[in-house]
Amino acid sequence: MNWIEAAFLGLVQGLTEFLPISSSAHLFVVGKFLPVGTDPGAAFTAVSQLGTETAVVVFFWRDILRIIRAWFGALRGTVPRSDPDARMGWLVIIGSIPIVVLGIVFQNAIESSLRNLWIVATTLIVFGLILAVADAVAKQNRTLKDLSVKHGILFGLAQALALIPGVSRSGGTITAGLLMGYTREAAARYSFLLAIPAVFGSGFYELYKIFAKHEGAQGPFGLGQTALATAIAFVVGYLIIGWFLKYISSNSYRIFVWYRIALGLLLFLLLGFGVISA
Repeated sequence: MNWIEAAFLGLVQGLTEFLPISSSAHLFVVGKFLPVGTDPGAAFTAVSQLGTETAVVVFFWRDILRIIRAWFGALRGTVPRSDPDARMGWLVIIGSIPIVVLGIVFQNAIESSLRNLWIVATTLIVFGLILAVADAVAKQNRTLKDLSVKHGILFGLAQALALIPGVSRSGGTITAGLLMGYTREAAARYSFLLAIPAVFGSGFYELYKIFAKHEGAQGPFGLGQTALATAIAFVVGYLIIGWFLKYISSNSYRIFVWYRIALGLLLFLLLGFGVISA
């Protein structure tokens, strides 16, 4: 049965990773209602995210390859430092620093006390409302060509908030981008690129603990089941990226805001009546 549950959680991961609704919160909540009846664990979440992040690399591989070439070219002096792609390489690195530092400092809390459904329900609603405000007041007059070091750091700090389940990695960075005046598509694209170092770093660190330290797959799922979930997350995530970018090109984030609020309120009711435990 655990294989079916792992596959279903992989589907959930793929469906929710790139939408501003928090994939980690969904894995946590859905796990409570599956026969296994428990949190899949921080390790399962981090490793399965390798699947969706690989989907980002495949989807944007031309952009990523161009950025890497320009970045190395700028280091060698064959490409001007002002080249937009070279700058983007540095901005992705700079924007990744906050989540790396905070992830290490608060690792124990992230893997334990912060994985609480009362916190998840609260952050779903609060950050949903912040996204609603950002989407309503956004000027949307900036593109990725306007990205600065200051904005890169602010994007990075917003991404670091996703260490708290329920905030959403894409939701946090997209909200920050909108508040800084970036278009919906520009904020989403940078959000996807910015997540690559952080997600791969976290996922491979969990794999290191499994193989090098012989800790085993933490939580109710074994390594093979986690691998299945990761593969499914890759396929579904790849499809979602294309749909999401097309959707936000002509629509607001309102539907995601209402979904976050509804899910948060539902969790409060379920917790309040003792249907599920925090």
